[in-house]
Amino acid sequence: MDSVRIYDIMACNVYWDFDGSGLPREQHKFLVSFYPTATPTPELIESIVARGPGGYRVEFANEPFTQRNLNGHIHDSALGFHWYMVNLPTGYMPEGEYTIEVTAKDGSVTSRSRVQRQEPTDRIVPVYRENRAKVLDAFTPSRTAEPTGAVERVDWLTLDELGGPDAFYVFRLAEGGSLREFDTQRLVWWDNIYLDAVRSGERTTGLNRGRVTLPVPLDPGRSYGYFVEITDGNVQSDATICVFQPHQFFTVPA
Repeated sequence: MDSVRIYDIMACNVYWDFDGSGLPREQHKFLVSFYPTATPTPELIESIVARGPGGYRVEFANEPFTQRNLNGHIHDSALGFHWYMVNLPTGYMPEGEYTIEVTAKDGSVTSRSRVQRQEPTDRIVPVYRENRAKVLDAFTPSRTAEPTGAVERVDWLTLDELGGPDAFYVFRLAEGGSLREFDTQRLVWWDNIYLDAVRSGERTTGLNRGRVTLPVPLDPGRSYGYFVEITDGNVQSDATICVFQPHQFFTVPA
């Protein structure tokens, strides 16, 4: 049987700014990613638990992650690996050490820990909130800036351009013309700064990135959506805050 090996983890605050979700803005999340296995990783997992200060404990669901359950596994078909994520709408997490423990069906137990700090959240989120209107107006393309031809790149405004802090930016693109249609399990492409930073050894990958050039063609007449995540680290276990900016949608001219 394949062995389950943790690649990295995240345990961080989330500023959840998705339009129309009905969820509170201040949240936190846990994520654990695995090295690829010949047998699909979810078939090898018995349980995954996150633990933290003061007896904190939360379980990951061993089912596909969706916009409805916000707890489960996601398969990256391009890279062939699985990662598990759980979003919790219960406010920011207290400072301290958090551990994610994975128990496999073969009885093996592995874990990874990291320390959460509040300072990056207090540094990044207020600047985003103060400049939110400017940030949203700058996304191109969008429903207010529909493309007139083929879409080969996407642009946005970064916090440092507004006199704010340095940050890293993660881009995700999927088919669909609404949040309901945006499928995290079926991304057209995403700018995986976490893997790129490890592969290249370049710790500035994604830093203050305000544009991506799309490596895949987009079909004429089809609608697409994307969102840009702001974070303070391009290594999963370094991130202490993720700002999920509102999705942007557009239609490629036929």
